[in-house]
Amino acid sequence: MKFVRYADGPSSRVGVVDGDLVRVVDGPTDLLPLIEAGEDELLAAGRTALRRGATVPLPDLVPLSPIATPPTVRDFYAFEQHVRAGRAWRGLEMDPDWYELPVFYFSNPYAVTGCGPVPMTPGAERLDFELEVAAVVGHGGRDLTVREAERAVAGYCVLNDWSGRDVQQREMKLSLGPVKGKDTATSLGPYFVTPDEIADFREGNGYRLEMTCTVNGVPYSRALWSDIHWSFGEMIAYASRGAEVRPGDVIGSGTCGTGCVLELSRTYDSAAFPWLQPGDEVVAAIEGLGQLRNTVVEAAPVIPLRTPGAAGQEDERRPRFTDGAAC
Repeated sequence: MKFVRYADGPSSRVGVVDGDLVRVVDGPTDLLPLIEAGEDELLAAGRTALRRGATVPLPDLVPLSPIATPPTVRDFYAFEQHVRAGRAWRGLEMDPDWYELPVFYFSNPYAVTGCGPVPMTPGAERLDFELEVAAVVGHGGRDLTVREAERAVAGYCVLNDWSGRDVQQREMKLSLGPVKGKDTATSLGPYFVTPDEIADFREGNGYRLEMTCTVNGVPYSRALWSDIHWSFGEMIAYASRGAEVRPGDVIGSGTCGTGCVLELSRTYDSAAFPWLQPGDEVVAAIEGLGQLRNTVVEAAPVIPLRTPGAAGQEDERRPRFTDGAAC
């Protein structure tokens, strides 16, 4: 089943895609309550909408993120081609631990958006897209097995992890990050697709479905979801190790091979793959999951943290620790 969330005046609605129509699910304005209610309730709500829900034309809608504010967003690093290329630019071999640990970072759930405008990262001149697939957790748990975690997936979406590369690079030199390089926007959508919709394409650790991205109509990225090294079952099981995953948690795959400007510009011709600028239209797409369309807009202005000349100055009014204690 393919769900969509869309704006309806000042509020939003949830519907089920039925060809060129959307059949409205009565009641919820967000998919999260339906996901939290469980798979049976989610599918029952969809079937009811398909039988007797009011209809709106699909082309008239601008899809929002299926979940307005996910409980958490974890972004992994699961496509070997992208990881290998990134390490090669830095003169590094693949770290054997990458094949043992499906590492991730926590991204910003408040920055999740759907189709529509996406602002530049404040202070960045090198904005990049990252073409990914996301799984949404349907039922939570702790210390899940891979099999349990695989069954915990409620649905899939296209994910675009927008990255201010120059800001990210500066921050990560300080041994933390990505921090502000990543948390201005994460696009999710355009649909929430339940696993049964794509079950016939299962292959390896993913699905034999094409992943593509274009910028202003020019093809940039092309990969297969089935190229992924770590399955979502493995990623979710790792996320749940000694911790809890909950319904609605978003699990990003990390960038697929050729799935960002950074990789393309360093692997091929940098002039052919320039950094994104305001006005650029970026379309991230995965077969069966839809096309996530965004237009880059200007960044919010950077608000200074200190007045000029204030950096490093002591405030004599502040008490000072003198016992050498640190936290």
